Amino acid sequence: MDEQVALRGYGTFSEYVRELIRKDRERQHLRGLLLDGADSPPASAADSAYFDRLRERDIPARLRKPERS
Repeated sequence: MDEQVALRGYGTFSEYVRELIRKDRERQHLRGLLLDGADSPPASAADSAYFDRLRERDIPARLRKPERS
């Protein structure tokens, strides 16, 4: 473990352990989100129309690229 602490640039062993715990919590959170998504009903398709609607909703008109003719 001391070698891992030194090789990865951590100042102390406790910093390294805290980072391992933080990464494990993030991994567990992501796993939970993925499992929740797998258990949810199917959503609409993420096709080009879906992304067009997102752009219209989230990008102010003055910042949108002009449409091509």
